[in-house]
Amino acid sequence: MIAVTGATGTLGRRVVDRLATSGVPLRLVVRNAGRAPVVAGAEVVENPGGYADPTGLRAALEGADTLYLVSAAEAEDRLQQHLDAVDAAVAAGVQRIVYTSFLNASPDAVFTLVRQHAATEDRIRQSGVRATFLRHSMYADFVPFFATVEDGGAVIAAPAGNGRISFVSRDDLADVAAAVLLREDRDLDGQALEVTGPEALTMTEAADVLTRITGRPVTYRNQTVEEAWATRRPSGHPDWEIEGWVTSYLAIAAGELETVTDVVPTLTGHPARTVAEHLRAHPEDWAHLR
Repeated sequence: MIAVTGATGTLGRRVVDRLATSGVPLRLVVRNAGRAPVVAGAEVVENPGGYADPTGLRAALEGADTLYLVSAAEAEDRLQQHLDAVDAAVAAGVQRIVYTSFLNASPDAVFTLVRQHAATEDRIRQSGVRATFLRHSMYADFVPFFATVEDGGAVIAAPAGNGRISFVSRDDLADVAAAVLLREDRDLDGQALEVTGPEALTMTEAADVLTRITGRPVTYRNQTVEEAWATRRPSGHPDWEIEGWVTSYLAIAAGELETVTDVVPTLTGHPARTVAEHLRAHPEDWAHLR
C-alpha cells in the first residue's frame, strides 16, 4: 500500500491521478476528506491536524508500506512538522519514504528554507527506513507569479543577478514520483535525485518566455538585497518568510539552482517540459497577466 500525503494539493493530486490506474492499493491522507480526489478503491483517511498532529498521522499511516511525504507548506515550525511526520511514519511501520526535497539540499544552502529539507533528509536517513529523496528544482508554475503588473507591462524585480534556474514542471515531478513509487526494485534506495527541467534560464530569459506566452511585455529588474527587503516588507508577512523569499533569489545568483539533470527523461521515458511548454499547457497559471 502507498500512502500519499498532500493528496488535495497541486502536486499530490497529480501524483494520485498517475497512481490511480496502477492497481496498487492507495491511501490518501488528507486534512479534509471532502476535498480528497475520487479514486476507485482508494482509502481516504482524514487527519485534520496534518504533520502538526503526529499521533493522528501515525494512526493514519498504520498498515501502509510506502509513504509519499510531500513537504509541508511554509511555516515557522515547518522543520519540526517534518521531523514529527518522519517519526510518526516510522512508528506506524512504514517501510519506505519518498520525500519531496529541494534541489541541492544542504545545511548551509543560501536559500534558508532549503536547509529544512536537508535536516529532514537527515532524519529520514537516521530512521533506517528505505528512502528516496526527490530534490525538486523551482516550479515552472511559479514563473508567472514572479511578475508584478506595471503600466501595461510587468516586471520581475528580484536580487537574482544573472543566475540561472532549472525550472521544472509539476507535471514532470508527478510523473517522476509515480515512477519511483511504483518501482519494485531497490535501485533508488538511499538516492537523492535532482529533478529539474531541461534548461536553466536567467530571470531575463524567464521574462522573455512570459512575454512570448502571455503577450504582455515582461522585463527583469535586478535588485539589491536592501531593495528586495524594502519592496516585500509592506506585504505584512513575517521576517522568516520574507527572508525565505529573498534568499531564494540570492541562491539563484549564487548558482545553487542552475543544475540540469536527465532524471525526468530517464525515469519517465519522455523529455522534461520547458517553461514555455508548461505554461502553454496551463494558461490558468498566468491568467493574472492577461
